[in-house]
Amino acid sequence: MATPVVTKTAWKLQEIVAHASNVSSLVLGKASGRLLATGGDDCRVNLWSINKPNCIMSLTGHTSPVESVRLNTPEELIVAGSQSGSIRVWDLEAAKILRTLMGHKANICSLDFHPYGEFVASGSQDTNIKLWDIRRKGCVFRYRGHSQAVRCLRFSPDGKWLASAADDHTVKLWDLTAGKMMSEFPGHTGPVNVVEFHPNEYLLASGSSDRTIRFWDLEKFQVVSCIEGEPGPVRSVLFNPDGCCLYSGCQDSLRVYGWEPERCFDVVLVNWGKVADLAICNDQLIGVAFSQSSVSSYVVDLTRVTRTGTVAPDPMQDSRPPAQQPPHPSAPLRRIYERPSATGSEPQRVKQNSESERRSPSSEDDRDERESRAEIQNAEDYNEIFQPKNSISRTPPRRSEPFPAPPEDDMATAKEAAKPSPATDVQFPVPKLEVLSRPPVVTSTPAPKAESPIIPATRNEPIGLKASDFLPAVKIPQQAELVDEDAMSQIRKGHDTMCVVLTSRHKNLDTVRAVWTTGDIKTSVDSAVAINDLSVVVDLLNIVNQKASLWKLDLCTTVLPQIEKLLQSKYESYVQTGCTSLKLILQRFLPLITDILAAPPTVGVDISREERLHKCRVCYKQLRSISGLVKSKSGLSGRHGSAFRELHLLMASLD
Repeated sequence: MATPVVTKTAWKLQEIVAHASNVSSLVLGKASGRLLATGGDDCRVNLWSINKPNCIMSLTGHTSPVESVRLNTPEELIVAGSQSGSIRVWDLEAAKILRTLMGHKANICSLDFHPYGEFVASGSQDTNIKLWDIRRKGCVFRYRGHSQAVRCLRFSPDGKWLASAADDHTVKLWDLTAGKMMSEFPGHTGPVNVVEFHPNEYLLASGSSDRTIRFWDLEKFQVVSCIEGEPGPVRSVLFNPDGCCLYSGCQDSLRVYGWEPERCFDVVLVNWGKVADLAICNDQLIGVAFSQSSVSSYVVDLTRVTRTGTVAPDPMQDSRPPAQQPPHPSAPLRRIYERPSATGSEPQRVKQNSESERRSPSSEDDRDERESRAEIQNAEDYNEIFQPKNSISRTPPRRSEPFPAPPEDDMATAKEAAKPSPATDVQFPVPKLEVLSRPPVVTSTPAPKAESPIIPATRNEPIGLKASDFLPAVKIPQQAELVDEDAMSQIRKGHDTMCVVLTSRHKNLDTVRAVWTTGDIKTSVDSAVAINDLSVVVDLLNIVNQKASLWKLDLCTTVLPQIEKLLQSKYESYVQTGCTSLKLILQRFLPLITDILAAPPTVGVDISREERLHKCRVCYKQLRSISGLVKSKSGLSGRHGSAFRELHLLMASLD
């Protein structure tokens, strides 16, 4: 009798070298599940067709590493944000740059396309969220409220709301038309990495580094349930297209969850490490992960995965008792999104309520767009996927075909990949409590012993010292490996570039130190300025700022122009050093400068007094130049805002 061929539930599709340097971000096209975009430290955005080895298109123009990428729903546009805060939008069908958007002051951490109007939302490490009209290059709204980097943005399916997740442990919901926050969802005890709207109902899911997934009711604005005990930080979640369950891409596994009540339907072991994005097409879930310059793709056959409380018959067994599962509700429990009738229409109220933050295109933007290119690397795959406008495709695209599953080599493994036995099919309902315990897990593969439910009880409690803090920590090998892997990944990222920068900086500081040893502070500062490296000036000022007696009037004439540059820097430490130095100068020398300039002229020639008067005039002119900059920044929020307001008060006598 012939042995039946058994296929795998999950398998690795391929691994490619996506960039010349480290991959820093990636995203899957959610409509097809077959288009992959990657961003790298080489400042490029590359496009790939899943399961094909060659790059389809390479997008250039960014001058710093690409930190975030996002495809729109029809997969015709792509937006990429860089480490410097710039955003570029490309038209993939026309193979050209569409827009360059400037305005953020730090890394772009998150992006999303509006589902209907031609808008893009961006979240940054500068804590701001901006809504852009990509037709006019304009910023429509700026949303303020987060206190740390905004890690994820998602528009609601009806296009009326925007959800944001940030390192400040909060999730916020914004009303796009009113331009204000509707609700804040506290509860996570770690940075929130991802948010996803339910495709139909008023429900929002959020995943955090505190190893929990929370579900939020968007009518009552309260928590519905909480999944605890994830193997590691939650980085990627995705609702099933019909909304029956939520998939969580965990470390080396896919978990399938329900939320009312909270429970785990299935666990599928997938050796994908830290999966970065998920997409679904043809009952297959595609997961992608990256490590250094490589990107790997994986497939999970969802027809072999339990997705609701009702378990499908097992093809490996002739008969089995029905599982005692709560029936899946036939009707949604809450309100359903009302989508616009015409997908091309945009919400009119957004246009009417737009703030006056738009800016006209500048020549610098035009130059950026001329220098940004879309280079087609593989014309055959490009024509198949994008089918350029005004052309007729002779053959239908093949991207919708399911990926064939490889035959199972080991029958023992096949049995492990099969559906759970009747004993493990029974779901144990978990009561909904405000403080929720880890839900029972029903696995489609036997869980390794390392995943036994030994979870520290203090994981989600407020940080504070307890008796257990003074005892040796219990070492869990799997968690230790995860931490080591995260640490090594961060160390490797940009290591070579940083070594070059630090070597150059060390050489410049040696030059300055050689002059410093002679005791001539003024000449040391002059040599640092002559090197034309602000990092060296900052290092030197940090030393001089510690001893006020080192400051002299002639030193101020050299330092003040550098302070003006520091106050305009995108680096927080540079701005802080500039504020400290300017405060010292104002407190120590401004009264002297104003008194000398106001004093009546003396009779006769006094060379030393003339020199001092000249220095005071130079300093006064420089301070007047800086005062406008300080005044413009005094309205900022946070620590820098208060520092600039203090400087503005100290400089009041200049007016």
